[in-house]
Amino acid sequence: MTTVLLLRYPQQDYVTWRQELAGESTGILIARVATRSQSRQTPATNMWLADHVTSASDEASIIFITRDTENASIAIITLNRPDRLNALTPEMGPLYAATLQELDADPSVRAIVVTGAGRGFCSGADLSSLAGSTDDLLSYVRGQTVQTLPLVALTLATPVATAINGPCAGIGFVLAMSADARFVASDATLSTTFARLGLVAEYGIAWLLPRLVGVPVATDLLLTGRTITGDEAARLGLATGSSDPVASALTWAREIATNSSPRSTAMMKRQLLQADSLTLSDAVPKALDAMAEAFTWPDLAEALEARAHKRAPQFPDPPGRD
Repeated sequence: MTTVLLLRYPQQDYVTWRQELAGESTGILIARVATRSQSRQTPATNMWLADHVTSASDEASIIFITRDTENASIAIITLNRPDRLNALTPEMGPLYAATLQELDADPSVRAIVVTGAGRGFCSGADLSSLAGSTDDLLSYVRGQTVQTLPLVALTLATPVATAINGPCAGIGFVLAMSADARFVASDATLSTTFARLGLVAEYGIAWLLPRLVGVPVATDLLLTGRTITGDEAARLGLATGSSDPVASALTWAREIATNSSPRSTAMMKRQLLQADSLTLSDAVPKALDAMAEAFTWPDLAEALEARAHKRAPQFPDPPGRD
């Protein structure tokens, strides 16, 4: 059986939901979904949870979460506006970021896979949102931080993979690139788009893209806003090509969930994120300090014990995730 979380809320309740989330230790309760046997509804957020169901469909469900049937420690996030190629409304971006952070706080989650429903990954922002007043748009932008944007995936302790199954543009491109691993279908299309809308390199993509493919390629993709295929994206190093990106992302996630220490992967993600801001002289002492700390973890003893007995390791949950 697959655990599914359906998130539903009317647009006018979004501010109320965010205020409640900020002040409620249980957040949106994703961390508790896997262990609860009954559905729970939170009227203030107009949100309901359904446990142990094989499938679910609801026109109001803009994001849903399932657990991998082969490895329940892998959470799968699906953007669910297939009729609009999963274009993001102003509410969906922060909701996606909050969903990632709630899953990251759940000790039962060892890896996360993100994809889109239907034939698209995420076609970008719902352009109807750009038709609002300038004041509304400025208010939206000024209310954002790294913690409310797709790039938050890079700051999580939990490894994240994106499965780019179709059109991917604008903020959808940022969301797709904001992952530790990216898998793309050959017939998917990708575009930064921003220059062709009279906008700028939004949501931190000017920082991220050169880290993935270097300054020359990043400059080309940003300044031209041209559309590339999944095959070209793979050649450029944006993602790994795959005939089935969801299956490939799950294979990657299962490898990590089965064989890698969550404390190790969390530390490595932190080291990678800090690397560009450190000189070699600074990075090496920090690495040595981290090594000394790792020698005291129970993870090393468990790994050696597992190897001696030719079994998969049973790494403990890292502290601070329950």
